[in-house]
Amino acid sequence: MGLKPDHWIRKMSLEHGMIEPFVENQVREGVISYGVSSYGYDMRVADEFKIFTNVHSAVVDPKNFVQSSFVDFKGDVCIIPPNSFVLAKSIEYFRIPRSVLTVCLGKSSYARCGLIVNVTPFEPEWEGYVTLEISNTTPLPAKIYANEGISQVLFFEADEVCEISYADRKGKYQKQAGLTLPKL
Repeated sequence: MGLKPDHWIRKMSLEHGMIEPFVENQVREGVISYGVSSYGYDMRVADEFKIFTNVHSAVVDPKNFVQSSFVDFKGDVCIIPPNSFVLAKSIEYFRIPRSVLTVCLGKSSYARCGLIVNVTPFEPEWEGYVTLEISNTTPLPAKIYANEGISQVLFFEADEVCEISYADRKGKYQKQAGLTLPKL
């Protein structure tokens, strides 16, 4: 399995729609960077957020997820409360090839502010908008900037295709159209 370089990412996105919308070069001036990097793609966060709050004393339970545990917010800047987190979605829609697995890592600009981006791998033949979990590990409120870079996706191609892909398994998060809450 090998890490894929920028020219492979460009080709797969432009010719096969792997990432849409696709930004061919890394945009950096005045924003947290996004677009193609040397061995990955810096994806952006959209302007829709679910901010977790304890106003209703809800319990976060992946088997019985209650909507009263968060507040919906739409805007250019999202403030994450201290020691809390938000759910967000990517601007980009991904279509992962059958021979590819991705690993997604938070951007260093946010990590240096105590913000951690947690995303599970994009499995072979998974497609959809990415649901992001962004944790504020600090005792201070923290800002997230919509329409700017949030995390880097690294692409690894296997020597041979997998026997059963995410699409074959009919994965529960396949083709998610927006910010998707936990499913059982």
